[in-house]
Amino acid sequence: MKRIAETPTDYARPYRPWPVAAFNALARRTPRAGPLRRLDADRMLANARKRTKLQDLGDERCLTALRVLVRAINDEAELTPTGVLLQRQRIEGALANRLRAQQMLKRHPEIHDLELGKVVLIAGLQRTGTTALHRLLASHPHMRALMSWEALNPAPLPGEGERGFDRRLRHARLAERTIAYLAPAFFAVHPIAHDAPEEDILLLDLSFMSQTPEATMHVPSYAKWLEGQDHVPAYRELKTLLRILHWQRPANHWVLKTPHHLEHLDAVLATFADVTVVQTHRDPQVALASFLSMVAHGRGVFSDRIDAEAIARHWTAKACRMIERAEAARRQVDPDRFVDVLYHDLMRDPQAQLERIYRQAGIPFCTAAQEAAARTMQRNPQHRHGKHVYSAAHFGLNGTETADGFAAYRARYRIPSESSP
Repeated sequence: MKRIAETPTDYARPYRPWPVAAFNALARRTPRAGPLRRLDADRMLANARKRTKLQDLGDERCLTALRVLVRAINDEAELTPTGVLLQRQRIEGALANRLRAQQMLKRHPEIHDLELGKVVLIAGLQRTGTTALHRLLASHPHMRALMSWEALNPAPLPGEGERGFDRRLRHARLAERTIAYLAPAFFAVHPIAHDAPEEDILLLDLSFMSQTPEATMHVPSYAKWLEGQDHVPAYRELKTLLRILHWQRPANHWVLKTPHHLEHLDAVLATFADVTVVQTHRDPQVALASFLSMVAHGRGVFSDRIDAEAIARHWTAKACRMIERAEAARRQVDPDRFVDVLYHDLMRDPQAQLERIYRQAGIPFCTAAQEAAARTMQRNPQHRHGKHVYSAAHFGLNGTETADGFAAYRARYRIPSESSP
C-alpha cells in the first residue's frame, strides 16, 4: 500500500491515477457510454436477481429509498464515469446481499429467534474517537464486532457453504486494494482493513437508509428525504442481519458502531432492548473539521467537482441535528443506559474508559481482555498510514460557527477545547 507523509488539502483537484483519468476522459467522449453517465434502479435490480438467481428482496420499502437515491445521484452528484461504475457495483452488490440474506432466512428460520447477548453500541459525532474505541472493545475475547469482509457480504457467497468465508475474504482484500489505489490518502484519514472491525452503517446500506451516500456524494435531495423517514424498519433489518452473522460465527456479546446511530437513538432503543449506548465527545471545532476533510477525500473518489464550502454547510447543520435528536432520545430513557466518553480521556487512559464501559454493560473486564486491548493499541499507532492534515479554514469556516452552534452541547458534557491542527 502506498504510504503518504501528509494528506493533501487541495480538495478541488482530487487525486486520480492516470489510467482512471484516461478512462474517464474516453468515456465522456464516447457516445455509447450512456451506462457510465446515469444509473437505472430497475436495471440494477434485474442484474442482481439475474446474478444470484433469486427474487425475494424481503421488505420492498428498500426500493422506494433506492429510487430516491438513484434520482439524486443522477441529478445532483456529478459523478465521473468511474464514479458511476463504482456506485453501480455498490448498489447491485447491496441488492444481491439482500437476496442472499432472504434465501438464508428461508433455509434457517431459527435465525429470527437468536439472541445477540449484551449489545454495546458506540454513537458519537464523526471523528470523536469512535473507531479507536470500537477496535478496543472488539478486542475483548467475548465480544463480537462486524468485520469488513462481513460488511461487504453478510451472507455466504456461492461455493462457500453456509458458514464459509474464503471468497468473502478475497473479495474484501480486493476492495481494500482498490480503495488504496484510487485514494491512497484516505487510509491516513480513516484506516480500513479487510479483516478489521467495520461500521455497521454498511449493513444499513442494504436498506438504502444511511448517511453513506451523503458522506460520499453530493445528494442533498436524498439527504433531505432521509431525514423525514421512519428508521425503525431499517434498524429491524440491521438486527436481522446481525442475527445472520451471529448464526455463522456466534459470540457472547456484540459491539456496534457508527456515528449514524447518534441521529437515530430512538430507533436504536426501540430495536435493541438491552443495549448500552456509549456516546463519545470531542471538541466539535476539531472533530467537524476533521470529518469535513474525510468527506472531501471520499467524494473525490467519485467526482471531479468537490465544493468544500457546500460540504461544510451541509455537515455543520447535520451535526447539530444529530446532537439535538440524540439529546431528545436520551431524555426519554433511563440515563444508566448511557456511558459518556470524552476523547481526551480515551486518549489519555483508554483502559480506564474500557473498564467504565464494561462495568456499565455488565461484562467482566478480565485480564485477558485487558491484554487484548493493549495489543490492539500497539497494532494501531496514530499516523501509521500518514498524517491527516486539515483545517476548518479549508472549508470556509472561521471557527465561530461551531463555537456558537455547539456551545450548549460542550457545556453539558464539559468537553475541553483543543487547539486546531
